[in-house]
Amino acid sequence: MKQHKIKLIGSAIESLLEQYGLDVRMKQYEVLEIWDAAVGEQIAKATKPEKIDRGVLTVRVEKSVWRNELSYMKKEIIEKLNMLMQEEIVKEIIFR
Repeated sequence: MKQHKIKLIGSAIESLLEQYGLDVRMKQYEVLEIWDAAVGEQIAKATKPEKIDRGVLTVRVEKSVWRNELSYMKKEIIEKLNMLMQEEIVKEIIFR
């Protein structure tokens, strides 16, 4: 009986998130959490994902040399992030 109630609560929460469009926002914030795994340790040390809005991820880069290098890697990073999310969440990355 207890297991059944937990499933019902989980379904109700999921429905509410979808109803208010919060499921998409939660997935977008997950991208910020998986950034390090997607780009690797070296890039993660030189960058910090700041926000994501409507599929546009903004990433702070500590040095211009890194910013230039990452601009060439943008497509691969977007693909890796979306692969890890199993959904197209990131459409563009802005390196600042």
